Amino acid sequence: MTKIIAVTNQKGGVGKTTTAVNLAASLAALDRRVLLVDLDPQGHATMGSGIDKYELDGSVLDLLLGEKTAPAVILDCPAAGYALVPGNGDLTAAEVELLDRQEGRERCLVDALEAVAGEYDVVLIDCPPSLNMLTVNALTAADGVLIPLQCEFYALEGLSALLDTVEQIKDSVNSSLAIYGILRTMFDSRNSLTRDVSKQLRDYFGEALLKTTIPRNVRVAEAPSHGLPVTKYARFSRGSQAHRVLAKELIRRLSL
Repeated sequence: MTKIIAVTNQKGGVGKTTTAVNLAASLAALDRRVLLVDLDPQGHATMGSGIDKYELDGSVLDLLLGEKTAPAVILDCPAAGYALVPGNGDLTAAEVELLDRQEGRERCLVDALEAVAGEYDVVLIDCPPSLNMLTVNALTAADGVLIPLQCEFYALEGLSALLDTVEQIKDSVNSSLAIYGILRTMFDSRNSLTRDVSKQLRDYFGEALLKTTIPRNVRVAEAPSHGLPVTKYARFSRGSQAHRVLAKELIRRLSL
């Protein structure tokens, strides 16, 4: 059964897109059929998958507006190992149009993915770093959320706001939405603040806090400029190995 996972955090700069791209590649390397949906107008997941966001014949915008079907816009990313619904700055237009709709505006992505969801083991949705109708569509479509989080004070504050949003979505349009895990990114165990925040997360969230941590690693930062996940760009780097461990933890946790 397909698991749809929204990779989301309302705070930017926490490694959300990096997580989505590298987790997609790591799951694919473990023989899972993976679809990555780039729902962020920045289009970074698209570029990080080796696809030029400025040269698209179809994108997630077309899905949301009902102008094309999913099979018509899904691209194969052989170097990365997964399939992609690309996105770019045109998504800003979708945000405006969805807000003007009176009914069903939060279910556009659900409806668009229904035609292909059964073809994949995992669908990962890279969400924008804000709470808007694009994020609401992702949370409505998802079975659960994966929350990348940098271990610092402001990230904790943003996490509280995100959890409130998840509860609102559960109360209104997706009662089965679950927290699949909180992932500590850019992790440096030598930093006392990192250790303190990590302890707070563990004390408060318990099993929801994933055991895997993603370290700061220059290879992870370099990989997108080559249009590759770090697991393909520098497969033996610490960042690559951490994402593989993350994929294995989620496979066990979610029975993927």
